[in-house]
Amino acid sequence: MVSGLLQKGWARFGHDPAMAAWAGAARRAALARMADPAHREAWLQCGGTWFVGVDTLPNDASGAVAGSGPLTGPAFDTARVLYGDLPLHAGQVSVIYPGYPRPRANETDAAFGYRLRRDAAHVDGLLAIGASRARMLKERHAYILGVPLTNASDDASPLVVWEGSHEVMRTAFVAALEGTPPAQWGEVDLTDIYQNARRDVFDRCKRVELPAQVGEATLVHRLALHGVAPWADGADAPEEGRMIAYFRPEFSGLGAEWLSVR
Repeated sequence: MVSGLLQKGWARFGHDPAMAAWAGAARRAALARMADPAHREAWLQCGGTWFVGVDTLPNDASGAVAGSGPLTGPAFDTARVLYGDLPLHAGQVSVIYPGYPRPRANETDAAFGYRLRRDAAHVDGLLAIGASRARMLKERHAYILGVPLTNASDDASPLVVWEGSHEVMRTAFVAALEGTPPAQWGEVDLTDIYQNARRDVFDRCKRVELPAQVGEATLVHRLALHGVAPWADGADAPEEGRMIAYFRPEFSGLGAEWLSVR
């Protein structure tokens, strides 16, 4: 799995009983938080078809939630072998519902078209800053771990990754940031190099859908271009939707790890 992740930019892990047990506890905790009107107002987007759910899961730094033990399983173990035992943030609970995508509030036609045709493909941590929405490195994630909390059909808006895109992106960002001290990387406007690299990825890299069920997990390289596919006609999921908890722990400090670590 380690070699697959480093070569392809993604790895999918089979059913693990401990992961399934953790997912059950996390699902119950997530549903309780999602019932809070403030959370729904903040995070229910895209015409009610996507609950974004940033920081929704009330887990501790070990991943323990709602009486569960710490997060465990082959995917998380692999991440810690590669990137160290980083503390976990409150997990994102991303929930997709039938009809996704619909336009997000204030989303331009071009942005919605990109969401529809290109799965809103992006690299995490490059945030849109200011009125110009310049893409700048503001979050230096180590990896992206996805843990399904509900079962759904494979065509119910699965995670999408462009295979090998992490190395295309790494090459582009290394060139863009050459000569800039790592501590100042977050001050560099990466918009043009990022957009050009995405186009290169679409031309060169294979688009791979990564559906997963409860007890399974996906691990995605932090530099990989990824997104979410539209909900297919006839796709099936429970009433609470296609629900996945995501963890993106950050490297400590402002060193060069975001680009230098494989």
